[in-house]
Amino acid sequence: MALIKSISGIRGTIGGKVSDNLTPIDVVKFASAYGYFLINESKNKGKKLTVVIGRDARISGKMVSSLVANTLVGLGIDVIDLGLSTTPTVEIAVPLEKADGGIILTASHNPKQWNALKLLNHKGEFLNDKQGKAILEIAENDTCVFAEVDDLGSYSKNKKYMNIHVAEVLKLDLVNVEAIKKANFKVVVDAVNSTGGIAIPLLLDALGVECVKLYCEPNGQFPHNPEPLAENLTEISKLVVQEKADLGIVVDPDVDRLALVSEDGSMFGEEYTLVACADYVLSHTSGNTVSNLSSSRALSDVTKKHNGKYQASAVGEVNVVQLMKDNNAIIGGEGNGGIIYPASHYGRDSLVGVALFLSHLATSNMSCKTLRDSYPSYFMSKNKIQLTPQINVEEILQEVEKIYKKEKISTIDGVKIDFEKEWVHLRKSNTEPIIRIYTESDSQKNADVLAEKMLSQIAKIAGL
Repeated sequence: MALIKSISGIRGTIGGKVSDNLTPIDVVKFASAYGYFLINESKNKGKKLTVVIGRDARISGKMVSSLVANTLVGLGIDVIDLGLSTTPTVEIAVPLEKADGGIILTASHNPKQWNALKLLNHKGEFLNDKQGKAILEIAENDTCVFAEVDDLGSYSKNKKYMNIHVAEVLKLDLVNVEAIKKANFKVVVDAVNSTGGIAIPLLLDALGVECVKLYCEPNGQFPHNPEPLAENLTEISKLVVQEKADLGIVVDPDVDRLALVSEDGSMFGEEYTLVACADYVLSHTSGNTVSNLSSSRALSDVTKKHNGKYQASAVGEVNVVQLMKDNNAIIGGEGNGGIIYPASHYGRDSLVGVALFLSHLATSNMSCKTLRDSYPSYFMSKNKIQLTPQINVEEILQEVEKIYKKEKISTIDGVKIDFEKEWVHLRKSNTEPIIRIYTESDSQKNADVLAEKMLSQIAKIAGL
């Protein structure tokens, strides 16, 4: 069905033909390339390398994890297996274990037939483009040399890291544990039957929050599309109202995206997760923010309110992180509900996001809906076009750029056109064989109209 090699890692559908899908042979091939890359990059050639691995609850996870672990052992690399874990948990574990790298086995928000190898450096951060290309070159050229029998790596398990992760979150200065406990919050959690069903309730229990669980059994049987968008969250919206809860918390399968539901069952909006957390952080700490080009203007508005500077990066966590470092941003992330808070670590982390948001809610004396209504209202339309071999993405983007050459245009990642009251961003996805078309305007109708206009223009250019 699909195998995608990108800055976001190696992602594909399970089963099918080698090189067309994520088959066991492909898993071994790319795990080998990553391990061999670490060996080549090591400054101390006699040093035994260590890699931390962890997985979400996907049905294929155990198989993929076993293949990856044993491949690394075969290269002479020691493996610390966290088992069922989250993306941010593995990111935190890598530096705490003084490991040389990490691999998270998750396809994030993709449906259950997908899995992936998300690759980390020794800081627990995603590899950059140059490093990713070096690994792909090793994989394509079959240059790996495996260890002899006396030099094989070791394998060990460590299942304590979700608890360690929670403890690390509670240590953060701006996480107001006392205020959250006093607020006596009641929260509904939808973890799409993946590892957020373990991690988020652990955190909420430590914060003294009553937790009503919805789809928190980590069996990998996703009960709905795992992308935390409004159309996939009708059940939690009803349950929040039914339970008279203060809010609903939704995470994707690997727990790096956070969406919220207000007490009346309305969507807080995944775009506004970052906006609210940034508002709270900036109200206590002066500084700058970063999000990607596909994220709401609301973050820029909130940053300006606190006299900070906002900048936009290309899509992709590694790009956001790099721009955050370059501009000393104190919080950033992506409008898909990904919170990056450097005081913790440079990675999207829903546990950090939950703790910051609850601190904000507890100290603001506002309900979730009232807090949402306090922010500038923008409305987004998120669309996509399935790619076929006949569609020339670069040609489409070039033609769109020509059509709107008199407007403010950014081409650092696809084409983004900024109009006075709205914008549109067109780009090829790093994680799926699609073109994404995101628009934002001052009303849902206007955002939808702009999206339809762009879809029509793309179809005409592509001859569809």
